[in-house]
Amino acid sequence: MKVLGIDPGLRNMGWGVIEVDGPRLRHVANGVIRSVGADAERDLGARLSMLYRGLCAVIALHAPDAAAVEQTFVNKDASGTLKLGQARGIALLAPAEAGLPVGEYAPNAVKKTVVGVGHAGKEQVQHMVRVQLPGVSFDSPDAADALAIAICHARHLQGRSLRIVARSA
Repeated sequence: MKVLGIDPGLRNMGWGVIEVDGPRLRHVANGVIRSVGADAERDLGARLSMLYRGLCAVIALHAPDAAAVEQTFVNKDASGTLKLGQARGIALLAPAEAGLPVGEYAPNAVKKTVVGVGHAGKEQVQHMVRVQLPGVSFDSPDAADALAIAICHARHLQGRSLRIVARSA
């Protein structure tokens, strides 16, 4: 099974794809979709369109079976929070339109799953992503976060499978 992790952002939307085979995880690809440019800087609609088209292209290229998106919390200002929420809407819409089930995880849940501590720093998260996906090279910090989100979703899916097997036994 392939899992797409998405770290929503209006300027940089990180993405990462992993393959899950039982307890084993393998890095497939990662990157960042940037919504910057002369026109995109001024027009929110154009920026959201760039993010949507970019994410749809990633989904078409890598054909994931599931997706996961990080939940966002309030930023420093209301306007920034609203814009981030719109980018998060794109992060939810693109995989949903492709027919993928989409999981959502709070940042602390991702950190706790990947690192073991809910308030881990970015460096700790990146280190543990490297441990769990040997040889991985990140396109950006946003891509590293997206891979952590994918790992979190994979681990939660594995946990659900184990509970279902245990109940039926």
